[in-house]
Amino acid sequence: MTVLPPATYIDSDAALRTLISHLSGEPFIAIDTESNGLYAYREQVCLFQITTRKGDFIIDPFAISDMTPLAGVLANPRIEKIFHAAEYDIMGMKRDYGFEFQNVFDTMIAARICGHTQVGLNTLVQLYLGVKLDKRHQRDNWGKRPLSAASLLYARMDTHFLPMLRNDLYDELAGHGHLAEARDAFHELAFIEPPNLEFDPDGYWHIGKPAGLRGREMAILRELYLLRERIAEQRDVPPFKVLTNDKLVELTRLAPTNKTQLADIKGLSPGFIRRHGDSLLEAIAAGQQAKPPRPPRQPRSISGSVLERYTALREWRKQRASARGVDSDLIVSKSVLWILAHEAPKSLADLSGIPGLGPWRLSHYGPELLEVLQKIR
Repeated sequence: MTVLPPATYIDSDAALRTLISHLSGEPFIAIDTESNGLYAYREQVCLFQITTRKGDFIIDPFAISDMTPLAGVLANPRIEKIFHAAEYDIMGMKRDYGFEFQNVFDTMIAARICGHTQVGLNTLVQLYLGVKLDKRHQRDNWGKRPLSAASLLYARMDTHFLPMLRNDLYDELAGHGHLAEARDAFHELAFIEPPNLEFDPDGYWHIGKPAGLRGREMAILRELYLLRERIAEQRDVPPFKVLTNDKLVELTRLAPTNKTQLADIKGLSPGFIRRHGDSLLEAIAAGQQAKPPRPPRQPRSISGSVLERYTALREWRKQRASARGVDSDLIVSKSVLWILAHEAPKSLADLSGIPGLGPWRLSHYGPELLEVLQKIR
């Protein structure tokens, strides 16, 4: 077991302000977050872990009334922010706090650019630093308080070794001439937007249609889907912890009419039936009596010319990735391909305004991208 010096636990606004004064003078910080998406109806960031040259810090946002002082550090281009698999953490912090990010180094992206196929933090720390991390607390409920000492130790380990791992990967990137390419990929992380987490009342179509449900079955599914959401919000749990999508489809097809029939369905516990059985039966009955719902209006279809450009760009990307021996998204992201397909730029100047095409990608791939688009025109 790895023994670490004591961490500093930040659980007050005053302590956070003191920490910020320290962070503001650092050349880098390693940062990670823990969220409670497996346990709460609305996911939120529950813990921040930060490592600097002076030690490890754990910030409890539940005990702090104002997290905005951290914004200046994260947006400061002079301070490098070291993440592993930054996308999820950045989306969570943007969603909950509106933070913006500059000067990011992502050890997972760096490892992928270096040609590694196994890029989990545990794998890389063991490979480069000879340390095996304990991942048993990966699925802990980070929204609970107090957190156990073992959970807090696990959380610390996610940043404690990142600066050393970053240095080794930096040297490897530089040695293979991939540093500028990596900087382009890191810069793109700043443009990540958090997903829209608003409840979609028509989302049941994505469950029922692949399952082959039709007509009145879709009406039953709709009522069960809406009921699941209400229960999840009341209990403050993710909807899948109330009923999985497969269970919604099974209930729709069987359409039980009493609690005895509900009890025959595998996976519905006696306690669940006792609490929610009446509501389930009422939802099924309401769906049986309702008119079959009409599918939601589809978004405007993509024009044939846009689709043709996207297909050609995707094929170019596939060949480029194969030649490089890396995953396709490291060449150019899917979202950038769609922008190129829609806008059909005609010059390097046009390309330079597209987020996700930094200086390195522009110089190495720009002429090829324009050639692909020119052939389609």
